[in-house]
Amino acid sequence: MQCTGSLRHKVPNTNPTMTCSLSSALHANFPEATVPAQQLPVAGWHGLAPFFLTLPLVHATLLYPSVSLHSSLNTGEEGPGGAQPLADGHTWPPRSAPHGQRPAGGPACWPEEGGGRPGKVGRAPWAGSRSKPRCRRRGAGCRGGMGQRRPHEERCSCSNTDCLERPLKRLFEGLGRAVAACPWPFVLLPLLVSGGLGAGFIFLTSLEENDIEEQFTPTSGPAKAERDLVRLHFPTNDSHFFAERLATEGSYAALIAVAAEGGSVLSPEAWQEVRKLDEAVRNSSYRQHCVSIFGICLPANPLVLLPDLSGLDQLRYPVSNGVFLGTALGGVRTNGSGYVESARAIKLLYYLREDGDEAENSRVWLEDFVREFPRTLADLKLTAVQVTYFTSLSRQQEFEGITESVIPLFSVTYFLTITFSIVSCLRLSCIRNNVWLACCGVVSSGLAVVSSFGLLMYCGVPFVVTVTNAPFLILGVGVDDMFIMIASWEQNARKTDIKSRLADTYSEAALSVTVTTLTDVLAFFIGTWTAFPSVKSFCLYTGTAFIFCYIYTMTFFGAIIVLNDKREQGNRHWLTCMPVEQGKTSCLYNACCIGSCSSESSQLKTNETESEHPMSLFFKNYYGPFLTDKWTKLLVVLLYGAYLGGSIYGCTQIREGIDLRNLASDDSYVIPYYDDDDKYFSEYGPRVMVIINETVSYWEEHVREDIETCIEDIENISYVDKNLTESWLRVYILLAKIASVNISNKDVFMNNLSQLFQYYPGFEWDINKTHNEITASRFFIQTVNVTSAIDEKNLLNQLRDKAEQCNISLKVYHPAFIYYDQYLVIVQNTIQNVVVAAGAMLVVALFLIPNPLCCLWVTFAIASVIVGVAGFMTFWDVNLDSISMINLVICIGFSVDFSAHISYAFVTSKESSANKKMIGALHQLGYPVLQGAISTILGVVVLAAAKTYIFRTFFKIMFLVILFGAAHGLVFIPVFLTFFGHFGRSKDQEIRYRNNKDCP
Repeated sequence: MQCTGSLRHKVPNTNPTMTCSLSSALHANFPEATVPAQQLPVAGWHGLAPFFLTLPLVHATLLYPSVSLHSSLNTGEEGPGGAQPLADGHTWPPRSAPHGQRPAGGPACWPEEGGGRPGKVGRAPWAGSRSKPRCRRRGAGCRGGMGQRRPHEERCSCSNTDCLERPLKRLFEGLGRAVAACPWPFVLLPLLVSGGLGAGFIFLTSLEENDIEEQFTPTSGPAKAERDLVRLHFPTNDSHFFAERLATEGSYAALIAVAAEGGSVLSPEAWQEVRKLDEAVRNSSYRQHCVSIFGICLPANPLVLLPDLSGLDQLRYPVSNGVFLGTALGGVRTNGSGYVESARAIKLLYYLREDGDEAENSRVWLEDFVREFPRTLADLKLTAVQVTYFTSLSRQQEFEGITESVIPLFSVTYFLTITFSIVSCLRLSCIRNNVWLACCGVVSSGLAVVSSFGLLMYCGVPFVVTVTNAPFLILGVGVDDMFIMIASWEQNARKTDIKSRLADTYSEAALSVTVTTLTDVLAFFIGTWTAFPSVKSFCLYTGTAFIFCYIYTMTFFGAIIVLNDKREQGNRHWLTCMPVEQGKTSCLYNACCIGSCSSESSQLKTNETESEHPMSLFFKNYYGPFLTDKWTKLLVVLLYGAYLGGSIYGCTQIREGIDLRNLASDDSYVIPYYDDDDKYFSEYGPRVMVIINETVSYWEEHVREDIETCIEDIENISYVDKNLTESWLRVYILLAKIASVNISNKDVFMNNLSQLFQYYPGFEWDINKTHNEITASRFFIQTVNVTSAIDEKNLLNQLRDKAEQCNISLKVYHPAFIYYDQYLVIVQNTIQNVVVAAGAMLVVALFLIPNPLCCLWVTFAIASVIVGVAGFMTFWDVNLDSISMINLVICIGFSVDFSAHISYAFVTSKESSANKKMIGALHQLGYPVLQGAISTILGVVVLAAAKTYIFRTFFKIMFLVILFGAAHGLVFIPVFLTFFGHFGRSKDQEIRYRNNKDCP
């Protein structure tokens, strides 16, 4: 056998050879070895699972590796008792070698477990290693004997996926060699693609879909169909206007005047200012656009028609002279007889025309009102009342404006992320400094955002405000991928051939980045299965951005690594790229250009090793032993019990649905209006339509009895005041009795309806007559005490249940039900997305993790973190709505990140005791978990300073996800694993280890 310079071993008289990248060769930094095909062992589960489980948090493990196997093998003195040189500068271990190294004169192979000697951490426990022991033989691969297979060699099967790892590794190695051979196309092409796709932003304005109703209510909500029914059967007329009969909220401006210093708006001083305020609005061209009734503009409040206060003494509440005042006066105090004594607030509503072209004119008037009213209010100099205002456009305008408030936070986020990246990559040597790598890694994430957003805008995907959260998340995860690449590159620093070095980097790191992208994209695309368009758009944009982030990391950033290495090999300064001269005696020159006062060369040496990071030693020497103490374990168990108990209690207190006030900025003028409305006008809720949406024989007595029974059932609901029901049929029956008219005859019934309309004109708009038939009619019920989201949900469910139980086809409707519909699907959609995403992650875990108990712990962590986030977000004033639902889906991916690493490192450890396994797992992965948590939080922490609920909610839930995920990875799971710690290497693995005679 002949050993070539590249250590490719040619075995005579064999079949044609094939190349495989052996993990054992990678651990000792050997180039590829060419061995006969029939001698290739088929690796087990552990070949592929390690890579697909290496999520972004493993980057710090790679970034600060301990002394590798190669460095330990190259220790000792050369000569008879030292290391023996090989081709390419590699050495065999010394004759007198510690455990894990091949002693001189001994067997030609030695065991390799976990990438290093026992007690040493070479790299992440699954980074290219196998769980079963392997041997390395001089002149051949690891075999039981020359040219012989191991007796227990496994074939590719459901429990052995190395057959999938090998082609993937070869694919990534090939990509790495291509990038190393010609880096500039891989730098320029992503820039050109980003520029081309980024041009899609020209469609941004036309694709902005910020309609609150469309984006934050279920796509196929029942209330939308009910609204269409109302519009079909009960069209409105702005010349005969009744606000409660509108199918929508209408077009209006609203004012709430609250008496100052605890007074009453019915006092002479306050009432005078209310009249003054009303007159100011009417004089602002309102009369040209107002709706009318009986030929005059509809008054803003029934009481403003009173010429003076003399009539207020006989004012009853809530109904006075047939006029409902429940929504006109607020904070009312009455005497024992029901007469009004005082009222803290009064509401003025100015409705505008919406028929035909009038709608646009009304919109212009409202826009002018919002702009000019603060000045008008200041000119009035009111002292007896305090006024807040709102329009039908305000909610939408304020919602559309919140995007601008978050734009300055992007610059802060990128500054923090770049700073963190630079600090993590900082080196004292001005040649080996990786500042540009850190900056380009952040740029790579930015290019991914530009490309993905531009592509989807070309495709016409709506752009919603919630999508503006995506760049913060993409930046954090993209930086994690960058760290994986840098760390793997530095781990292979001893390779002089840049192509081989980048090929090994890609073979080790690319699969980690691949599974990161796979799990994240899977979670987001599952999130598109929702009834909320805002969630669907967010998940589409974010999932696509993760794909581009992955592509650019593999191409653009890999090429930057190569160019940076060429700079280092050219001994050039990191900032100026000018060659650094050696032998200078000036301390200032050496400090600026070399990094120290020493004149020695700082050029990167191929045999230079990295020292272990102090934080890794902290987890090994202090934190790990601290957790193994029995009292500490007891404390952790009690702490977890408190955590779980609090989480479950919080889940029972979850508030559903989005509060419309949360769609505006904290400093918006609509917030005080909402506050006054809730404080003074919450006693009486929506006035609900009860619609008979089929043709029935109203003149038949049994039909009228059925209708009455249904109405009474609805009135018995606790949220309905039966004394305030408005029914044209009840009034008609009463009038018929008074007039002694028998309305049991169809002709009599239909012909006398005109008499009803003369007394009650509004009833004409509650009956849809066609061809001497009543095709639809409606009644009105008044709801009370609907003050919370729970009340709104219960009201809607109870009303619809009663309507379904009626013998006659009934529908219930109010414009607010459009938003109430979210309560019907928000929990269902959240559970659906979380369960499907968690199930998908579990399937991936079962397929890729070789230990079923490890899969069990991953599943446990996912469930525990989700319950914790859902429970504690209640304590942080976060509702379960379409915004928080997005974050709960994200929660699944991050739960896998934290749990898989620690549990896998534990179960694959070869230590004898559970405590030692736990310490080893924390030693290897404790700092990566901590660093990954910090880097992700830095990506979203600036959102805590946002003035809008949407962005603060994103931060709050992401913070909870990272906090609880890190707590599980660093505290709970390590301790729980020690209670069930006697599993790891399977019996089959131990038998194979003992049966291999060449492996001591």
